[in-house]
Amino acid sequence: MSILIDFGRDTEFSFERRLRGYVGAVAKAVGVGLESCTLDTGTPAGAYIALDWRLSRFPGHDLALVWDEVHGWAAAIEDGTATVLAHLGGEVFPEPRAVVRFLAAVRADDPDAGTPEAPVLREAGDHEQLLKLVPEVAPPGRGWAHWGAWGN
Repeated sequence: MSILIDFGRDTEFSFERRLRGYVGAVAKAVGVGLESCTLDTGTPAGAYIALDWRLSRFPGHDLALVWDEVHGWAAAIEDGTATVLAHLGGEVFPEPRAVVRFLAAVRADDPDAGTPEAPVLREAGDHEQLLKLVPEVAPPGRGWAHWGAWGN
């Protein structure tokens, strides 16, 4: 059996690396490390960032950020599952500062913090197309490549 191998690019490897970099940049922006993150590069691709914060209206549950390639970022409480409280909407890969602002609004109980309905930002699958959307993260200490000098 013959297999055609594209030596110029391994889509899944590149996608996983770039997604890991993006989620790591968001985690850093909200004040946690990679140890608080999990990734799922299947279909749909997703990510989870555990936070050490609780909301006054849910005192027994930690807050988390969840992301998937269809709906983008959402704030959720950990209650055995991740119950979504609000969706950021807008873009599949917003800049980390936008996620920080969204999270701050959720923590402040701002009624305009996102939407309760899950937006459909794209169809799941086609990691080749999704790879083109994931911003590249500069090496540590170099900031956020796609949006300029984030994180310096």
